[in-house]
Amino acid sequence: MLDIFFSRKDAAATPVWLVRAGDTGNWCETHAGPGAAWVTTSGFKGEAGKVLLLPDGSGGLAGVLLGLGDGGDPFVTGALPAALPLGDYRLAGDIHIEADKAALGFAFGTYRFTRYAGSPRDWPRLVLPDGVDGEEVSRLARATFLVRDLINTPAGDMSPADLAAAAARVAEAHGAQFSVIEGEALLTQNYPMVHAVGRAAAVAPRLVDMRWGRAEAPKVTLVGKGVCFDTGGLDLKPSSAMLLMKKDMGGAACVLALAQMLMEARLDIRLRVLIPAVENSVSGNAFRPGDVLPSRKGITVEIGNTDAEGRLVLADALTEADSEVPDLIIDMATLTGAARTALGPDLPPFYTDDEALAAELSAAATAMADPLWRMPLWKPYDSWLESKIADVNHVSDGPFAGSVTAALFLRRFVEKAKSYVHFDIYGWAPKPRPGRPVGGEAQGIRALYHLIRRRYGA
Repeated sequence: MLDIFFSRKDAAATPVWLVRAGDTGNWCETHAGPGAAWVTTSGFKGEAGKVLLLPDGSGGLAGVLLGLGDGGDPFVTGALPAALPLGDYRLAGDIHIEADKAALGFAFGTYRFTRYAGSPRDWPRLVLPDGVDGEEVSRLARATFLVRDLINTPAGDMSPADLAAAAARVAEAHGAQFSVIEGEALLTQNYPMVHAVGRAAAVAPRLVDMRWGRAEAPKVTLVGKGVCFDTGGLDLKPSSAMLLMKKDMGGAACVLALAQMLMEARLDIRLRVLIPAVENSVSGNAFRPGDVLPSRKGITVEIGNTDAEGRLVLADALTEADSEVPDLIIDMATLTGAARTALGPDLPPFYTDDEALAAELSAAATAMADPLWRMPLWKPYDSWLESKIADVNHVSDGPFAGSVTAALFLRRFVEKAKSYVHFDIYGWAPKPRPGRPVGGEAQGIRALYHLIRRRYGA
């Protein structure tokens, strides 16, 4: 359990009241005295994320108010850690939000990326609210921190080799089997599109493969896009579009963190994680627009744009995942700008033709406050991927439905799995919110963890 939490109810702890916008008058009536006068003097109105320290008569701290605004942010408690003096605190009165999310929000507020600047610091502690499992909340927080750290690390220190090393650390911590196919071995072992996308980079491409759990248990396979930097290849991105491309391995970061949670929870599953780790670079041997690439599945793929490289490396990895006929394949990728245009940065779309899985995912997203939105695998658009010289083009020749056509392309490479879902995530928080600073962000993994845990149990 994270050391910011403790469960001794008899410990002396400063009360923290969570107050909705417009309810400060009611709080003041209930807590008449100097504290109420200070609320009036300070002009506190219960604005979301605003913290007000209440002094006692000797200059100490009598209590704290945290504004909830309209109550729409379940993780607003993320504003507390940075605003509170060191000490022990407890949530008092009616907290208005779910207690486990209040605790998780508090944990989120302790995240800082300090690899290059700043230093670790001590944080105030929170008494766990009644009924909250501190181990579970800590598990969710640690996974989120792992995603943020991996995405926030610049590409100069997060090459395909570095990403593979990060995966190896997760595997070692949980006794998982771990292997890597690297460089020219990708060709001899038939991962031609992973090799083609990454061959122009100074650091060789590779496929990370992690396995954990009983061989006879239900098979759950996670595939994450590990493009450690994306120049766009020969279809070069403008400089402004490259600024955030260190986050193009966000899918890999998310599946690693999800795997970490599943292994920590000791679920009875046969877990496999596949990460094609590459850098899409420019050099004399870079793959070209108009090239036709072979794939692991045997499908020939015409290259319509080298800046749509993620679906190529995923396709080879999905083919391998599908070969074992798993119960569930999940892929996660920072795949298309079209998904952001459709749904914005905070609401990742998912694609599946499994109606039961879609319903479970939507319910899990709501339960875990981990927003997701189902988008359609609209089969009539499949014809947009036709090629005159190959089995398929990997992009359409028009500006429409880019996220849908990407999902349809990937769907071709999964035939045997009992169920399959694709996530087109952003992996980045562009604006700060309590507990969620600007930078790398986990998306979808809390919902997926909840779903897998409900399906397969501990």
